[in-house]
Amino acid sequence: MVLRTPAPWVLLRGLTREAGHWGEFVPLLREAVAPHAVLTPDLPGNGLRWAERSAATVPALMEAVRAELAAQGLHPPYRLLGMSLGAMACVAWAERHADEVEAMVLVNTSLRPFSGLHQRLLPRAWWPLARLLTLGAEPEAIERVVLALTSRNDFSEAARAQLHAHWVDLRQRHPVSRASALNQLLAAAHYRAPLVAPAVPILVAGTHGDRLVSPRCSEALAGHWRVPLVQHADAGHDLPLDAAEWLAAQVGRFQSGLP
Repeated sequence: MVLRTPAPWVLLRGLTREAGHWGEFVPLLREAVAPHAVLTPDLPGNGLRWAERSAATVPALMEAVRAELAAQGLHPPYRLLGMSLGAMACVAWAERHADEVEAMVLVNTSLRPFSGLHQRLLPRAWWPLARLLTLGAEPEAIERVVLALTSRNDFSEAARAQLHAHWVDLRQRHPVSRASALNQLLAAAHYRAPLVAPAVPILVAGTHGDRLVSPRCSEALAGHWRVPLVQHADAGHDLPLDAAEWLAAQVGRFQSGLP
């Protein structure tokens, strides 16, 4: 009798973010989903793949991750967890390669056709995001804007400074080009999810404190697809940052109900 290795969880980050931005969520998730492994590949254009030009479509981003995992000798099935743009890539993966996906968790994502533009990107965030495209050589300023937009965590002044410094260091070591950032924006804006949910177990996770994407996007997605929804009371868009323990526990609970 051959024992099958438990399918690893593959984590995909969002717009211009990389594996290093998962922070303490990764060890917490590893504990919650053991014995399943946790993998954190980067989208092309981000992180260790910063020198590559990002694709401008979600399916192409997804296929690039599939190819990288295969090149590392890793093979499906996988369990997917994606945040924002990364969640769109998870949906495209399950839609096009359902036999490779055992389950997926979609965190603070916003999908056409279930939500409108004013919900998928809150108007209050339009100007700060537009500024990010003009701050190319100023990682300190970029990360200060990103932190303000994506986190509602009541960090101490020292903790916030340490986190900001870490993010600045990531950006300096793995600088995302303006072209890749724009391509990822275009990919997120143009991607259209299937009307019917992919035939895999799905959990949608959102938060009521999101300043970037309306909480109604997660609610609309879960409602249209008739899949479970969990929502944190006040965390920001970066749910793995603001509520790492809570999110890891939700994923562990979801996994316990899987076949």
